[in-house]
Amino acid sequence: MSGGNGTASTVIETTEQRDLRAAVARLGARHGAGYDREALWSEAGKLGYLGVNLPQEHGGGGRGVEELSIVLEELGAQGCPLLLLIVSPAICGTVIARFGSKEQKRRWLPGLADGTLTMAFGITEPDAGSNSHRITTTARRAEDGGWILTGRKVFVSGVDIADATLIVGRTQDARTGKLKPCLFIVPRDAEGFRRTPIEMELRAVEKQFELLLDDVRLPADALVGDEDAGLLQLFAGLNPERVMTAAFAIGMGRYALGKAVAYAKERTVWGTPIGAHQALAHPLAQAHIELELARLMMQKAARLYDAGDDVAAGEAANMAKYAAGEACVKAVDQAVQTLGGNGLTREYGLGQLITASRVARIAPVSREMILNYVSHQSLGLPKSY
Repeated sequence: MSGGNGTASTVIETTEQRDLRAAVARLGARHGAGYDREALWSEAGKLGYLGVNLPQEHGGGGRGVEELSIVLEELGAQGCPLLLLIVSPAICGTVIARFGSKEQKRRWLPGLADGTLTMAFGITEPDAGSNSHRITTTARRAEDGGWILTGRKVFVSGVDIADATLIVGRTQDARTGKLKPCLFIVPRDAEGFRRTPIEMELRAVEKQFELLLDDVRLPADALVGDEDAGLLQLFAGLNPERVMTAAFAIGMGRYALGKAVAYAKERTVWGTPIGAHQALAHPLAQAHIELELARLMMQKAARLYDAGDDVAAGEAANMAKYAAGEACVKAVDQAVQTLGGNGLTREYGLGQLITASRVARIAPVSREMILNYVSHQSLGLPKSY
């Protein structure tokens, strides 16, 4: 069970998973909150943590999203989350492993597994956020059999350090004339592929970008998977994204909670540790409970996905992401409140988490859209849109 230092409960995990959690926690502790992203990424890759979910025959660990979520959560709990774990091995690696060609798997998976290659993911557009059916980035066939991509994307993480970006575009169905989603691998140096940084009120190692695809020409084999199964392939990446975002939020919440608990034990007023007062102790206990509950739903979602139950995993992954986002925001808020003025100083490093914690409420899908999903899909209530 967990103690008062933000450590994780592991009672429903296997011995292998507990060992992985402990080893990653030690790695995170060595790097700490002032971590160098490249150094941590490289070491995590060499140790096999980045590709723990990818197939063994392509250099991965042969495990699942559940193990990858452990890696991200434990690094986050030590103050050094690797945001691109959500994107590179979880979304892109999963999609390529499940649907990519033999050549795409050979080209990308070993590097994604050991960290020598990274891939970004572009789906959100200026006029198509949660409604992916309104995506306007289009792909049309070129005379040579390749593809020409045109469109824009926003809030794409890490494009400047990624070797390629997995872009969600739409192609025309020859039978119906309607547009259908498809996935394309776009190299960073592709002609007509331009990026512009988005200035964010968020202190993060990974930067956000707007992308312009100006008639980007790609070979025929840039298409991932079956052109007629794009929606299935897209959600094969989005469910792990939600699970990993939950892990990101839980790790951040645990980090903040651990700081607050340590402070509440040491800070004394009139000879008594402030943690002895129920006005502070109870909200911290509540934050701990809610983080633990969120982890249980995250584990359920990951296990359903790893077992191949995509439909049930979709519901659980959305619930996990919602629960973790809410728990993270509350944990960070209470941690700052516990430290008082010190909670906003750079020395303690909690103030910057106020903005960062809200990311888990907003991205990759907002809490409101998750509530829509649950009300429609789980409860069978009618839509208002």
